[in-house]
Amino acid sequence: MKLFGTDSIRGVANQDPMTSEVAMSVGRAAAYVLGEKDHKGQLKDLKVVIGKDTRRSGYMIENALAAGFCSMGAKVLLLGPLPTPGIAFITRSMRADAGVIISASHNPYQYNGIKLFDRNGFKLPDSMEREIELATKSPVVESFRPTMEAIGKAIRIDDAIGRYIVYVKNTFPEDYTLDGIRVVLDCANGAAYKVAPIVFEELGAELYPIHCAPNGTNINEQCGAVYPQTMCKSVVSHRAEIGIALDGDADRVILSDENGDLVDGDQIMAICALHMLKENTLKSNTVVATPMSNMGLEVCLKKAGITLLRAQVGDRYIVETMRRHSYNLGGEQSGHIVFLEHNTTGDGIIAALKILSIMKQTGKKLSELKKV
Repeated sequence: MKLFGTDSIRGVANQDPMTSEVAMSVGRAAAYVLGEKDHKGQLKDLKVVIGKDTRRSGYMIENALAAGFCSMGAKVLLLGPLPTPGIAFITRSMRADAGVIISASHNPYQYNGIKLFDRNGFKLPDSMEREIELATKSPVVESFRPTMEAIGKAIRIDDAIGRYIVYVKNTFPEDYTLDGIRVVLDCANGAAYKVAPIVFEELGAELYPIHCAPNGTNINEQCGAVYPQTMCKSVVSHRAEIGIALDGDADRVILSDENGDLVDGDQIMAICALHMLKENTLKSNTVVATPMSNMGLEVCLKKAGITLLRAQVGDRYIVETMRRHSYNLGGEQSGHIVFLEHNTTGDGIIAALKILSIMKQTGKKLSELKKV
């Protein structure tokens, strides 16, 4: 069975390939492939960050992955529930050799997944995923079993949430606050349930949080970016200026304007691209999207003198294109928005803050901004 799909390993938890046995073998293989080796072919000190969303099966897979890495001599840093972009950030910040997020993103709770990041916080390319998959069956990896003090250990990092909150807040202009802005925030009972409310409240927003009480089985259940209808209704009932709906691992976002009307990823990209063009911060006057983006986005950007490139579907391929040509804005209609100067993957909280900062700087409502 092929392990890695279009977005790493994913499936129904406790069924192949998302079993604890596979997770342990992936941890061992990833340690061997990603770890630096000495002249004798032995792994040097290897540090790995592991985070997860709020699915019940996360405990099982987290422990199995950690055991696999530790059995290869790695030091494992367990972060607990944290958004996917938070794992990417912490991997870079803590100078880890690799990062792992245990999440099935927007899928129902019975699914789970394993995504791997390199030391720079970027998702692994197809070639390296194939190498790890082959290593899960390699007799060389199987025979590599350090003993005594060479066995790795796992420790909990208690302040990961605080580190990520500070990082995300620093992407919002220092001259502005969210004072007086009513915000409905739907965390999809997922990985951002602690982080996101703190970010918006500390910036001054009058916050109305919904779906911020995960119980292990309610992640993405009729809520979040895939089911934003409740968020839209809440915006109207609370007379909010904006609604923000994240998905289970908070790497995507769908917004609502003050009228309860949806604002999707294409509209978010258009608003941000035009503002960045005006501010002279849009590199090469280019945005990277996929074939899923509406032709209206391309027409809108072309009128402004902005080129729209289309990469293969998947935020990983968008990022690869952006890195290859040094572009700094890309995304998908589904709400993966990548600001490469801030993070290495889609970040729903940062994307929402970018829109809020544009609203503050222009004095325009979201309904007016989205007309572009």
